[in-house]
Amino acid sequence: MQRHTLLILAAAMAIASSAAEAKRSGTETAAARDKGVRENEMLELDPTARIEQRCNARGMGEVGRDHRDMKPDELVAYAYKDTKITGSTIKAPGAAIRSGSTWYHMSYQCETTADGLDVRSFDYSLGDAIPKDEWGQHYLVAP
Repeated sequence: MQRHTLLILAAAMAIASSAAEAKRSGTETAAARDKGVRENEMLELDPTARIEQRCNARGMGEVGRDHRDMKPDELVAYAYKDTKITGSTIKAPGAAIRSGSTWYHMSYQCETTADGLDVRSFDYSLGDAIPKDEWGQHYLVAP
């Protein structure tokens, strides 16, 4: 058992050393740098804003993957009802999501890690299109 633990520890140290060397030598990937920048920017947000932003991003990704005809580019969690955040969980029963030139009703519940940087669970329901005459009063902007 000790040998196994030592091998895992040695592997972890080698990976960390390789990552540090890549950063020093400039061979760190652009994707890794971008992820680090995004995480640092997210950490500057208020924790509740961080949770909402991370969950909104997950919502757009989930809808885009589940509904191939949709290309979500905006999500307003509080469009029709206020969100409720308890700990690291947000409930957005009155959200709206935009794809192309159409807004749709949406509701979601999302749980993040304590720091709000990663999503643990995400469930949503997608509703009907929202008439254009309702957009202004619900913070929904044209593309």
